[in-house]
Amino acid sequence: MLNAKLSSLLFALLASFSLMVSAAEVPSPSGAEAQSAEVAAVTTVNLNTADAATLQRELLGIGAVKAQAIVAYRDEHGDFASVDELLEVKGIGEATLEKNRGKLNAN
Repeated sequence: MLNAKLSSLLFALLASFSLMVSAAEVPSPSGAEAQSAEVAAVTTVNLNTADAATLQRELLGIGAVKAQAIVAYRDEHGDFASVDELLEVKGIGEATLEKNRGKLNAN
């Protein structure tokens, strides 16, 4: 009987220790993963090639209606010559442009 209790206690201790070791081995993001997240944060959106879904997803203050308006403007007037031309799109103001300037290009 004492042998069974000792075996159970030893099993419980080993199981607990195993769980502690497993929890301690949670890997931190590697340098490549951290760099990948950083690169994703600075990815730019090309006003001349992005579809409405991409514009809506990537730009601050741009919903479905404004994203579609950007695409419609591009279809009607041709490619954007510069990011500042985005101000010509109805519903896009200076504040929206400035919030997104670092994410935009028109190349």
